[in-house]
Amino acid sequence: MIVYIHGFLSSSLSVKAQLTQRWLAAQGREQEWVCPDLPPYPLEAMQILESIVQDAKEPPHLIGSSLGGFYATVLVARFRLKAVVVNPAVHPGLVLRPAVGLIKSFYGDQQYEFTQAHLQELHALDLPAPLYPEQILFMQERGDEVLDWQEGLAYYRACHQLVFAGGNHSFSRYSAVLDLMDHFFRD
Repeated sequence: MIVYIHGFLSSSLSVKAQLTQRWLAAQGREQEWVCPDLPPYPLEAMQILESIVQDAKEPPHLIGSSLGGFYATVLVARFRLKAVVVNPAVHPGLVLRPAVGLIKSFYGDQQYEFTQAHLQELHALDLPAPLYPEQILFMQERGDEVLDWQEGLAYYRACHQLVFAGGNHSFSRYSAVLDLMDHFFRD
């Protein structure tokens, strides 16, 4: 099972989630794709993700993008899973301070109230460094216009790393690295 964990205000309709689903389907592995539509509320999102992990017949592999990369890192620490984190959010309780207030999903018209309490939930989940760094492949594009790639590089310094010149927060070469991610999971 591959659990794709989308970023803040994203969904299973995101480009990377859909690329992952199509890539698995092309290999006859469509039943391996799981991508829950997560609420923007950290504790609720983590409850959903932990339930998926605990209900899985075998330990799932995680692909987390942006805030999903943060959640994947927390899940690795709790369950010692393997994860690929793509342009991951580092210390999102700080990064998402400007999001406090009424926010809208990127996919659909659903609105949410994101509060200071939600930032505190992120702070409570945050780790000083990734646990089990050998279980994490950090992938970053330096052209990320949303997150500071150097913070990610420093935070994930003990993990496997691939850092690419150019790109953007959407991780423009995502399709080109799916085989590599799968190889990491199977190693």
